[in-house]
Amino acid sequence: MKKTVKHPNDPQKAKSAYKPLVPAVEQASRVLICLGRSPKYKMTLTEICNQVGIHKSKGYSILNTLKQFGLVEKDPQTKTYSLGVGLVFLARNVLDNLDLRDIVEPYLGSLANETSCTALFGLISAEQVFIIAKHEADHNVGITIRLGHRFHITSGAHGKAIVAFMPDEEREKILDRKKLYFYGDASAMDTKRLRKELLECRRSGFAQDKGGLQPGINAVSAPVFGPAGRVIGCVILIGAFPDALMQKHGQKIAGVVRRISGKLGADTDRVYK
Repeated sequence: MKKTVKHPNDPQKAKSAYKPLVPAVEQASRVLICLGRSPKYKMTLTEICNQVGIHKSKGYSILNTLKQFGLVEKDPQTKTYSLGVGLVFLARNVLDNLDLRDIVEPYLGSLANETSCTALFGLISAEQVFIIAKHEADHNVGITIRLGHRFHITSGAHGKAIVAFMPDEEREKILDRKKLYFYGDASAMDTKRLRKELLECRRSGFAQDKGGLQPGINAVSAPVFGPAGRVIGCVILIGAFPDALMQKHGQKIAGVVRRISGKLGADTDRVYK
């Protein structure tokens, strides 16, 4: 039987390898993601091009085009670039049509019922974590926290979970502050102990608080990531459960936030590496 050998330029082979991508659009998208992921609010042209892997002339053209649509802003004094306010309009459209509560509430319900605890979802806003969704177990004794309740971003288990997965530069800026509330009152702060817990949190995917904020009340928390790979919030499991259940509940919540983050568009393999 005669064996057919396809020519390297065979159109069928070329078609199978074809990827419907527009290089300029791909590069512009990578520039926006670079700015969004950077721990620095503003970046120079050289920094952006080095990270994205494009020539400076190409980077300048892309940034100038994005600037025309308000997607990027340029500081005329420092010649640095940052994300533009035009993205707020786009983000608002997404948020108006994507109710985070609809995504997280089924997971909170399962967590609360399986652990007999109160499950909360908090969204980060500046220095606060706002509770926007919750589910309380159907038991006589439970922890009640109202929707809209605010926690400081450095308090308790959720503070450790959030800070542990911040970019290094942001994390160090927070840890350099004079007042931190990871263990309740700022006077109880133990930097050496905290750093050890943050490393453990990155390894296990969750943080814990053994009665630090309120005697007899324990909590575990894990960070939730958004599409850009940054921490946007956290899930908290809180209740009067024994210390012996910390690891079990922590592993459970770590698995849940991976699924939530995936639904929100985060690359979970990357953020949890």
